[in-house]
Amino acid sequence: MDPRHKKRMKIVQQLFSEEFIPQPNLLTKTKEILKNKEKFIDIIKKYAPKYPVEKIAKVDLAILQLALYELLIEKKNPKKVTINEAVELAKEFGGEKSYAFINAILGKVVSEIE
Repeated sequence: MDPRHKKRMKIVQQLFSEEFIPQPNLLTKTKEILKNKEKFIDIIKKYAPKYPVEKIAKVDLAILQLALYELLIEKKNPKKVTINEAVELAKEFGGEKSYAFINAILGKVVSEIE
């Protein structure tokens, strides 16, 4: 498995866990994502107005926050790669339709920033 994918998996797990109990020894990237959490929640609310954030699965929120961080702040990877990685994580960790939900939100974000 690609080490970058493994790292993303770890970050999603940390973000998910952080929703319930503060976690020690967070990765630097996880800490940076958490610093921007409110900004990402606002973006999610904007692009998924029919879905109250508190009703969105915590794992889907974690994946979206990671992807939004990579798209809007880190900007290391091509946008398509970031979206594809988020979709793959959703297929691994999320529910049956998580990947489509995440793909739709990220697609809207990318179309607006381009």
